[in-house]
Amino acid sequence: MRLRVSAVQYNLEKVNSFEEFAKQVTHHVRTAHEYDSEFVLFPEFLTTQLLSISDETVSRVDDLPKYTEQYIELFTNLAKETGMHIIGGTHVIRKEGHLYNTAFLFYPDGRVVEQPKLHMTPTEKKDWNITPGESIQIFETEKGKIALLTCYDMEFPEIVRIVRGMGADVIFAPSCTDDLHGFNRVRYTCHARTIENQVYVVTTGTVGALKNVDFMRANYGQAAVITPNDIPFPKNGILMEGEFNHEMIITADLDLSLLYKVREEGSVTTWTDRRLDLYPDLSK
Repeated sequence: MRLRVSAVQYNLEKVNSFEEFAKQVTHHVRTAHEYDSEFVLFPEFLTTQLLSISDETVSRVDDLPKYTEQYIELFTNLAKETGMHIIGGTHVIRKEGHLYNTAFLFYPDGRVVEQPKLHMTPTEKKDWNITPGESIQIFETEKGKIALLTCYDMEFPEIVRIVRGMGADVIFAPSCTDDLHGFNRVRYTCHARTIENQVYVVTTGTVGALKNVDFMRANYGQAAVITPNDIPFPKNGILMEGEFNHEMIITADLDLSLLYKVREEGSVTTWTDRRLDLYPDLSK
């Protein structure tokens, strides 16, 4: 089975209204649709762009939940209009008095599901008071099972073991990093997770700058489609990647049959060769 994926390197720049934000998002969704993509990924903290509507300096994300209804309506309509699965980056929502950095998957039939980020960075904890999610799930699609793990989550191998054990073949990893150090932490661990678990990872990040939003003043990003390092795949494990720090979209085809083949008879079979007599089976 094959599926075509696109990932957006989204430029964070000042907007003056939700409508301007929607126009920029719509442009990218329709571009991916022109490429016949079946899945399109936006980056983490996509909707912090809405904080730039204010002319004042913004230091917290507490106002973002007021846009939740409009955000969901926008992406739901775009998914139905294009027939694509859209991972709408992440949006900060409020539930029972707590803020959650949440990834949303919008199905072509209008369904909406969500996965909160599980591991909080110091900025998310101390400066933005965001609460970590408490559960992990995978999502069934017509093209197989996928998982949504956001940025810092990819730096924890345990959680990726779990979603692989639940049957995920593709992990979509929206990200937001402000310098090369942060970018490389996420990127290198994405590569490690593909090798350890023999899965595909699709990732992307924000680019540009929100000059009046604290902690979003600098962004360092690049989209990539990452594969295991084995003979059927590119030698460096990169099926496709964008140009650093430019607003653009990348597109690639994922062949799930290649994953199944290397899991059975690859140069290495890392999933099968785990020493579960020495350490716990986190996939269960």
